[in-house]
Amino acid sequence: MTHNADPSAGEARGSPRPAQRFLPNLFRTTAFKLTAVYLVVFALFAGLLLGYVAWNAKRLLDDQIRSTIDAEIQGLAEQQRQGGIRRLVNVIERRSRAPGASLYLVTTPVGERIAGNVEALPPGTLDRPGEAEIEYARTSEAVDRPSRAIVRVFVLPAGFRLLVGRDVEERERLGIVIRRAAGWSLLLVFVLGCFASWFVARRVLKRIDDMTGTAQSIMAGDLKGRLAISGTGDELDRLALNLNAMLERIGELMAGMQQVSDNIAHDLKTPLTRLRNRAEEALRTASSPDELRAALDGSIDEADNLIRVFNALLMIARLETGRIQDSMDTLDLSEIVSGLAELYEPLAEEAGLSLITEVSPGLRVSGNRELIGQALANLIDNALKYAAPAASDRAQVTVSARQEGGEILLSVADQGPGIPAEDRARVLERFVRLDVSRSKPGFGLGLALAAGVVRLHGGQLRLEDNAPGLRVVIALPMQANSTVRRDGIESQGAPKPVDMPTSRERPGSTGAPNPVGVPLL
Repeated sequence: MTHNADPSAGEARGSPRPAQRFLPNLFRTTAFKLTAVYLVVFALFAGLLLGYVAWNAKRLLDDQIRSTIDAEIQGLAEQQRQGGIRRLVNVIERRSRAPGASLYLVTTPVGERIAGNVEALPPGTLDRPGEAEIEYARTSEAVDRPSRAIVRVFVLPAGFRLLVGRDVEERERLGIVIRRAAGWSLLLVFVLGCFASWFVARRVLKRIDDMTGTAQSIMAGDLKGRLAISGTGDELDRLALNLNAMLERIGELMAGMQQVSDNIAHDLKTPLTRLRNRAEEALRTASSPDELRAALDGSIDEADNLIRVFNALLMIARLETGRIQDSMDTLDLSEIVSGLAELYEPLAEEAGLSLITEVSPGLRVSGNRELIGQALANLIDNALKYAAPAASDRAQVTVSARQEGGEILLSVADQGPGIPAEDRARVLERFVRLDVSRSKPGFGLGLALAAGVVRLHGGQLRLEDNAPGLRVVIALPMQANSTVRRDGIESQGAPKPVDMPTSRERPGSTGAPNPVGVPLL
């Protein structure tokens, strides 16, 4: 025989309800624990404060009672000096009938009551002169319900005993009021503290759960997910902002990696195919050692181009990860720019262009000499490559370096076709070449490498209109009051990037050598 089970009941038994899941998570949150600790600390301090108030109030009342007793004693002593024991008894009788908290008692040497408003005392009280706090009864009916008082006992002439005191009922009543207020206050603090702990922890836990859900969706493949910002500017907002910035950076790196993979698959397929076809053609058609040697040189040139491309990609990856920031030094940028311009002057003259240098002296930056030289050399090489023909009188390339505010501006301007405004952001990506540059040698990595160098140094790279032509501006933060590294370009040679091979002349190779060892990318 089969039974139909209620699926909802099974689900309720199999998994805890949201409220059941929430409470354990609530108690484990740091916000709840911190609020609970603050509650305990606050309650402790509140209890200590109320205890101090109660103790101080009791001390003040006791001092006031003692002062009243002293005044009473001085008055009674004066009455006793003036009229003897009989006058003292008459005064005490009169005062005992007046309502109030004052206590009086006069006894014989053997303890028999003569006058006063005290009926019962603890045994031996009158035998101990001095101050004491005792229990007493005003009437015989109140013996079962004694009151407390502060009293002082004196021995009069002829052995008579005098007791003067003050009832402390007001003090006891005040103590009860303070203790009751302290109890209710601590209870209220506890209730409000528990509510505040629940509210704060629930609010924090909700935001943490939202962050966890977003993180899980990102781990599941939604790389466009971002953590919510409440706009309060608290620590969770700051954490979310930093994590979102990190996710943006990760997204950029992954997009760049995907783009590089796609570009390698497309842009490097042609040179690899050309390399294979050239080797195959040499094997098929070469009939002499010279023809084989020429084919081999051409294959080596193609392989060098591929190596330069991969080295440039490696350099860009290192720049993006910031793994070479430990090699930063204080540099004289004026010296670097002047040295590079001098090295490129022969190539400019060979191309029929004039290379103009405008460099302010004493420009200092904190950076890597090889990388800055690499970026600037790529920009100068691009300017020479795309500048206007030599037939124009305005065919010139201008390299300038100057200080403006707290920045040093490096600019390389040409008078070529320029770059449209809508394409200026795109050309900073890897393997991007515009249609006008397809006829020129290169792979579209020069500007991407320069942009990576500038980002590593905390600067900005801007592409501007030179009217006509293009002006590339590098803005770097200025380094002040630092010792400049004096290993000039003339002494150490041209700057070379990490793992970048220099161009070399081989028999049968074509194209001019690169004077600074920078691949024409």
